Amino acid sequence: MSQIAEGNERAFRQLYDLYWAKLYNYLIRIIKSPEITEEIVIDIFLKLWTGRELLHNIQHLDGFLRKVAYNKAMDFFKIASRDEQLKRIVAREMEMEETSGADHRLLDGESRGILQQAILQLSPQRRLIFTLSREKGLTHEQIARQLNLSRNTVRNSMAEALKSIRQYLKSNDIEPLIALGVFFSS
Repeated sequence: MSQIAEGNERAFRQLYDLYWAKLYNYLIRIIKSPEITEEIVIDIFLKLWTGRELLHNIQHLDGFLRKVAYNKAMDFFKIASRDEQLKRIVAREMEMEETSGADHRLLDGESRGILQQAILQLSPQRRLIFTLSREKGLTHEQIARQLNLSRNTVRNSMAEALKSIRQYLKSNDIEPLIALGVFFSS
């Protein structure tokens, strides 16, 4: 966080890689529109970067980002309630989600299988760190303590695991955001 506050773009990219899917998955359940959700996530990261000098004040980044995402979603709904075109878009997205049916569940199953294969391709340590973070919801600090590793080792392993998983998914013609969303929304 202090590196990002000082303007380190690589550190920010790591934060972005670690939290993009998490925020997207959280918001898509609320917003229901992939396009609008993506716009909101981009806006969150843009605001985080432009206000980076205040990052020293954030104690719990997970909670902070979740609260910002929730507030952005509520802001969107307030705006949408006053805009007829946005109302139609939201209604259409919700209707499409309800009618997606068996084809969507089949795709979810295929995506899950390929994602599981991608996770199995990771080294044992990266797989364990990824599982503790994404499936168990542990923070990097909690994982570091549990595995007796440095926080930097956990953070770097997580970044490399996500990079490897994204590459594997792309090589199998699966959009990483969609596959990771399918995996972590259940």
